[in-house]
Parts: sequence; structure tokens; C-alpha cells
Amino acid sequence: MTRDDASEVEAVVYDLDGTLVRLAVDWEDVERRLTELLEREGVNADPLSAWSLLDAAEDAGVGDEADELVAAAEREGARASERLPLADELLAREIPVGVCSLNHERAVRIALDAHELAESVESVVGRGTVPERKPHPRALLAAVEQLGVEPERVLFVGDSASDEETAERAGTKFERVE
Repeated sequence: MTRDDASEVEAVVYDLDGTLVRLAVDWEDVERRLTELLEREGVNADPLSAWSLLDAAEDAGVGDEADELVAAAEREGARASERLPLADELLAREIPVGVCSLNHERAVRIALDAHELAESVESVVGRGTVPERKPHPRALLAAVEQLGVEPERVLFVGDSASDEETAERAGTKFERVE
């Protein structure tokens, strides 16, 4: 995004994990537990990662159980999360701010509360808020809609290629953080 683009921004939506905070989640343990759940259902989960495992669990009819397994780990990880420097930028914004995350909405809210960010955030969309997950644009568009701004006037700030794809699909600007 260029400096000229920044003047056109009327709202900012942030990704959560890896952008504002770092959730203290043992993803290897989550993947192991999801794999065990899928293998119990007769699904070969060996080559899959956490989000692919969640998709496979939905296909196998155990999506709710798998989602709760992940959500519980995220909630616990949100309570023990590390605040990242970009959180201070969120607090300094003078335009509407939202959060759109692949993490479960309740975990997002716990992390925002834990780091005293919640009062500065007008829109929170996480897994479970809408049926689709990032990089589907619906999650980001739901956050944008809650802020009352047109997508092309929104900056989405994230830390992954998936976040960038989400922004592109939703028609927002994008800024990547390391």
C-alpha cells in the first residue's frame, strides 16, 4: 500500500494471531488430537495440516467436535497470548477498527480483553461468526459491513498469504506485517 492509498482508508481491520497477538497454542498438539479424531472416524489424516484437518473433520461428520477441540485450545491460548507491537497502533487509530480472524470468535474476544484492546475494536468476526472461513471473503466482508464502510475504503492488516488472498477477494486494501 502506498502513502496515497492510506489517505483513502476509512477503516482498518486486523487479523489477530501473528498480527496483534500471538496465541499460546501448541498447534502440533492440536493437529495430533485432530488426527486421532479423524483416524477414529476412518479418515487418513496423515498429510493434512490443522485447517485441512478441520475441513476433513467436517467432511467426515465430526466437524463440530473438531471445531470445539480447536476452539478450546484457542481460548486457552488467548488467555496466555503475547501482545505484539502492532496492538499499540490499533489503540492509536482515529478511524473505525475491526478484527477478522481464522481463530474462533470467543478466543478473539478473550485475547482482545486480555490485552485491553476490546474497547477500541468496533467489529469482531472470527471462526463461527459466519459459516465461511478465511480466505473466503465473507468473514472480512462481515467485519467491513459492521464498520459501515465500503470494502475499497478498508485496509486489512495481516501476516499471511491467506490474509492477502482474503483482502483481494473482498476488495479491500492489504498491508502485510512480518
